[in-house]
Amino acid sequence: MTDTDEGRPVEILLAEDNPGDVKLTEKALEKGKVLNNLHVVNDGVEALAFLRQEGEYGDVPRPDLLLLDLNMPRKGGQEVLEAMKGDESLRRIPVVVLTSSEAEEDIIESYDLHANAYLTKPVDFDGFVDIVSSVEEFFLTVVKRPPK
Repeated sequence: MTDTDEGRPVEILLAEDNPGDVKLTEKALEKGKVLNNLHVVNDGVEALAFLRQEGEYGDVPRPDLLLLDLNMPRKGGQEVLEAMKGDESLRRIPVVVLTSSEAEEDIIESYDLHANAYLTKPVDFDGFVDIVSSVEEFFLTVVKRPPK
């Protein structure tokens, strides 16, 4: 497994309320090439608290990548995306929308809110692993990210 240019694991935040999808993502990242720390939050309110390092998340590392589900309780993914991209301290964190929605309006709104990518979750494990591996390969090894 490789790590970041700084010699540290990549910090990934997964905002996902479905325990099955969390497990699939964990397994897919375990099979990956990049050494990472996966942090999981279950709703949009927690996602923003984590990103802003508020409350119980005061000591968490700043994520290098956010994997964001759209359909979450308390605050949906697009609300999280809008808040992030409107916050100068968070807007440079790459956001990959990873959701079950194939609705054209969700795709358009996500890109209008400056998502870096929009991916629909495959229903089978191998397809899910392929998608997560592609995200890992592109966003964590190919793309140059801004410094923290």
